Amino acid sequence: MRERLTEYGGSHRSAANEWCHYLGIPSIIAGAATLLSLVPLVRIAQFPVTLAEVVAGGVIAFYLAQARWLGVITAVLLAGLVALGRSVPVLVGVGLFLGGWLVQFVGHAAFEKQSPAFLKNLLHLLVGPAWLVERALDRQ
Repeated sequence: MRERLTEYGGSHRSAANEWCHYLGIPSIIAGAATLLSLVPLVRIAQFPVTLAEVVAGGVIAFYLAQARWLGVITAVLLAGLVALGRSVPVLVGVGLFLGGWLVQFVGHAAFEKQSPAFLKNLLHLLVGPAWLVERALDRQ
């Protein structure tokens, strides 16, 4: 994970772009959870399990396996964003998802002057949230 975080950070050197990511990435995650929660899979007791929980479970497993304590913190935050995304109306979720991507692309176009890291390596879609958590923890 250290190597991936370093590579990801190389495409995120502008403070303004970093702030775009602090807004954009959580919005994308919450919005994606809203949309993925529209796909029901099973019901366990009274809790409907949707595609949002399955995808989040896989991403959380990735963080826990790859990033130790950073993974634990990122996983907890991701679970919170998924819960938030499940609780908002669909139109709000769509707005969060699209708005988050817009902020991300504006950050790269206007401030970073280079393409997003995930265009070179799709795994960076998972690295981005962990990178934000690491950056936030380094600021203390």
